[in-house]
Amino acid sequence: MFFGLDGVEIGLIIVFLCLFGGILSGFPVAFAIGGAGVISFAIIAALDSAGLLVHQAVDTGSEAFRALVAQGVHPESISTFRYPELPRVAEHVFEGGWQQAMNSNISFIVNRMNERVLAGQSIETLLAVLMFVLMGITLERSKIANDLLTTMARVFGPLPGGLAVSVVVVGAFLAASTGIVGATVVTMGLLSLPTMLRNNYSPELATGVIAASGTLGQIIPPSIVIVLLGTLAGDLYSAAQETRAQLAGCTDALTYLGEAAVVSVGTLFQAALLPGIMLALLYGLYAFGYAMLRPHKAPPIHSEDRTGEVITRGEGLTWFLFAPLGLIAALVLAMQVGLVGNQNITVDSYSDASQAAALRTNVSEQCQASMIDLHGQQAWDDAVAEQEAIDAAGGAQASTRLSPEEIAAARAAKVAGAAPVSSYIATCFLLLALVLTTARGVAPSAPAGPLLVGAGGVVLALVIDALFIRADTSSGVSFLWMILPLALVLYGCRHAVARLGQNELLRVVFPPLVLIVAVLGSILGGITNPTPAAALGAGGAIMLAAFRKLQEENRSAKLILWSAFALVIMILVGTNFDLRLGRGNVPAEDYIAYVVAQAAYLFVIFGVFYSCFVLWRSGVLPPVVRETAKVTSMVFTILIGSQLLNLVVISFGGEHYIQQFLRSFDSELKVFLIVMLVLFVLGFVLDFLEIIYIVIPIVGPVIYGGTFDPKWVTIMIAVNLQTSFLTPPFGFALFYLRGVAPPEVTTGHIYRGIVPFVLIQVVGLAILWFIPSIVTIVPNLLPN
Repeated sequence: MFFGLDGVEIGLIIVFLCLFGGILSGFPVAFAIGGAGVISFAIIAALDSAGLLVHQAVDTGSEAFRALVAQGVHPESISTFRYPELPRVAEHVFEGGWQQAMNSNISFIVNRMNERVLAGQSIETLLAVLMFVLMGITLERSKIANDLLTTMARVFGPLPGGLAVSVVVVGAFLAASTGIVGATVVTMGLLSLPTMLRNNYSPELATGVIAASGTLGQIIPPSIVIVLLGTLAGDLYSAAQETRAQLAGCTDALTYLGEAAVVSVGTLFQAALLPGIMLALLYGLYAFGYAMLRPHKAPPIHSEDRTGEVITRGEGLTWFLFAPLGLIAALVLAMQVGLVGNQNITVDSYSDASQAAALRTNVSEQCQASMIDLHGQQAWDDAVAEQEAIDAAGGAQASTRLSPEEIAAARAAKVAGAAPVSSYIATCFLLLALVLTTARGVAPSAPAGPLLVGAGGVVLALVIDALFIRADTSSGVSFLWMILPLALVLYGCRHAVARLGQNELLRVVFPPLVLIVAVLGSILGGITNPTPAAALGAGGAIMLAAFRKLQEENRSAKLILWSAFALVIMILVGTNFDLRLGRGNVPAEDYIAYVVAQAAYLFVIFGVFYSCFVLWRSGVLPPVVRETAKVTSMVFTILIGSQLLNLVVISFGGEHYIQQFLRSFDSELKVFLIVMLVLFVLGFVLDFLEIIYIVIPIVGPVIYGGTFDPKWVTIMIAVNLQTSFLTPPFGFALFYLRGVAPPEVTTGHIYRGIVPFVLIQVVGLAILWFIPSIVTIVPNLLPN
């Protein structure tokens, strides 16, 4: 052995030296990782064949080992770290020789590539990476970020530190639309840094707020980091909890935990929402506080309002605060008293199966003791009582098919108990009413007649729904009843949109905001998974960029607007009519709805192709496609190379060795703290892709195999990586900013400016550490 080190420890040192050497060599990282795996395997194999690498393993045939097993200690829990006094036996690091390890690696990597890159379950989620990258690069190249920054500077500029606050707001916007840290930092540096310096802002504050805001893409969904972490976290958590259940003496994780060990990317998006907003708020508060204490280093910027519309304080409070809050409060109150509610009268053809006990009680004594230790004696006693009640009632009742009479009776009961006004209709018209009130606040001096007509349409729609539309009224008849009020509302909204378009803030912020809300809302609301939502975002970004390009050329963009309107029609028709034509007795209204939805779909596709043509003609589309292909290829190449490097570590027992070391600590909190510190340090020299695909699979079975919530663990890792990318002297965000900063901004300015934001990140991590409900509250409230 060299220097008294174990053979596996030497193998790990060789792997990491080869990895760092490959990264620092100047070769593309995607290829350096795979090359490091091949070179390190060759070096370790040569040393092992020469007998220079010796692994001191626990002697499983010794009396001491058998005594521990007889005491009830699981063999997988026995290691040289936890029981250093156990007898050991010298072994080669490659069990069976390096030839067998190489053969196993080749066959294993083929299977792993098939699972994770070509045709596995995670490939659909990984496709979201491609489309989120396309969405972000399209918005970046179409200069929408420039418009956002200019407009936000006009809004927040009069405040102390207003430009810095506007950078934070735009950084959060770009994070929610791109999810690419490097692109966001570079874009913000090019656009905002010269402006801030020109307005006498401190170089430290300017560079610090730009670098910190750019890294919000690490955490604010739709974050590529969350997508990639999520694809691993789901597999790691499921496998780790299965292992935990077996160590506890139970058959599977569902029995032991009382719930399925599942975590999805959509759930992680929900979990990341509040932490991302919290960090953005902390950044903004620091910038504002800095300006209050040192006003000469962050002076306010005054600019004139281009719209020329004078809005008094009373008008602003009335139409921007009191009216919206009043409408929302009225809807909530109507729901509480039963005037507005769900009118779904769908009846299942089968009866509900009887409710099972909260915990499975038909388990072994060891599993019972483990479940009581996990859930508590009271939960176990309650589950036993529930199971006894089920058995006394004749056992669990299976679902049975209902007769036509039972189905009709159940449907009639739902019709009788339905609320007078549909919550769907009430919500849709509430949103239209908010458009009307906002338009009134933007232009209070304009004639109120069209807006009053629209408001009358909203009231008429609710009255008609309450008096003439029942829960069992068909969608076609309901649509006919709603034609007149809908026409009145659309007339008012047409004038409202024209007024809103005159306001610079709404004109610039509203389109990307709608796109972000559509993408995140569909994910956070449980409507769809990230991949279709990413496709919606990519298509919307292309149409939005084409619309802006046509406006720059003073050409009509009505075709794109009509395509967006057709998309809304397609969604509304699809959610209100049954478009399954293969069923029996299809009513004529559903045939008509199918034709309308199909026509709207074709028109939307035509609008997307037309948008692509506009961007291609103007020279925007080719670089967007090339950059998307470059980033996506890098991600997948790093995925393949990191799998190869991981297999090398697994082949000589390095992964098992590290996991045994981590499991040797009695405190789960201490283990997680060690992992977080290691990830923080590795973030100085490795990009998030290498950390996710190389380090997380090694430590994941340990940190995801305990009692911590997997959502909290994943978000803590993401925020930790974000912190390490900001920390001098190796933070990646600092290098991105240094590359685009003007000569008068020195590296010292950047380092001094980023220190307060690193401390803010640490404070944010501490808040999430002590208040984990910030991560879990949104997934608990929203559907998954």
